[in-house]
Amino acid sequence: MHITPGDIVDQLVAANPNVPAHESARLRREFGLDQPVWVQYLNWIQGVLTGDFGEVYSSSRDVSSVVLARLPETIILGLFGWVFAVLIAIPGGIYAAVNKDQLGDDVSRFVALSGISIPNFWLGLMLMAIFAVRLDWFPTLDPQTSLLSPSMLWWLILPGVTIGTAAAANMMRIMRTSMAEELNKEYVTAARAKGLPERTVILKHVLRNSLISVTTVAAFLTASIVAGSVVVETVFGWPGLGLELIQAVHLREINLILAITLFTGFFIVLANLLADIVYALLDPRIRDEY
Repeated sequence: MHITPGDIVDQLVAANPNVPAHESARLRREFGLDQPVWVQYLNWIQGVLTGDFGEVYSSSRDVSSVVLARLPETIILGLFGWVFAVLIAIPGGIYAAVNKDQLGDDVSRFVALSGISIPNFWLGLMLMAIFAVRLDWFPTLDPQTSLLSPSMLWWLILPGVTIGTAAAANMMRIMRTSMAEELNKEYVTAARAKGLPERTVILKHVLRNSLISVTTVAAFLTASIVAGSVVVETVFGWPGLGLELIQAVHLREINLILAITLFTGFFIVLANLLADIVYALLDPRIRDEY
């Protein structure tokens, strides 16, 4: 943001080119933009340590209030994407592994490869064109209602599917590979020799061990979910942190950009921490190491 030409003052005075140069210089001194970059950053870090994330220059609002106001929408969108990804990936991966090298396996691998390859902005536009514009099944504009109202949840389906497709495809591939490896191990042969039903062998024994690999991938895919929210929220006009970040970049609101980046990193670290906890729940050997 500092390498590219221009700053928030240029944006503020762009609508009135008759603003004198000394007024622009005064605003830069007031905002602290006349100081070196490293000084600006240290001042911002000092404020963060005391709970002050700065202000939005164009509106004089606290950055923390803006972030907290937009955060619930982004969390809801991300959770919806994860739920969609898990509901697609886990059953799809199990089915592909059980029917390895058969037609169902080939179809699932094609679907997974397609889900990974399709850009989420293109997928979002196609979903809107087909299901919102052509078929008129979903709204294309924010209904401006309560976050958990039926109309808002209905409007959430298309962006949630868009943001969760790539994660679902990645997790399905890992689930299929992990399940296929587990099905060839000796404990599965022993369980079948004891006369356990195939459903019990797969769901109670093989699935539990396979989920460890999927959990690892799911934690790393948190970054892609968060990064994808920037594009998806812009495409659908979803009022979350991603859309706020794009607007902040256009206006050169450096304090807001830094705060959103910090919150994004926090959630990625939190996802990896939760993955470690799930490891311990799935595998007692890992819990014993701690």
